[in-house]
Amino acid sequence: MLLDVPYKQNDIISLKLTSGEEVIGRFENESSTAVVVAKAMSLSINQQGVGLTPYMFSVDLDNSFKINTSHIISIVKTTKEIASAYMQQTSGLTL
Repeated sequence: MLLDVPYKQNDIISLKLTSGEEVIGRFENESSTAVVVAKAMSLSINQQGVGLTPYMFSVDLDNSFKINTSHIISIVKTTKEIASAYMQQTSGLTL
């Protein structure tokens, strides 16, 4: 049986972590122990509504992040609206 992969390399994906954080990033690859995303951003709620902030403030935004699969609750392809906002914030481009 073939599985339909819900996301592929360079897709914008959302990860829900066991800490409660929601991380959005460009999918690079995954293994049985980790998922690698580039330009990771955290979803946050502020006075204007939903916002995106760097996943880590102490590193360059262009870095790739390896997130241990034991800390991931779920992974899905990001909705078009949020992916567009992510693209604008990380590259200035729109989808």
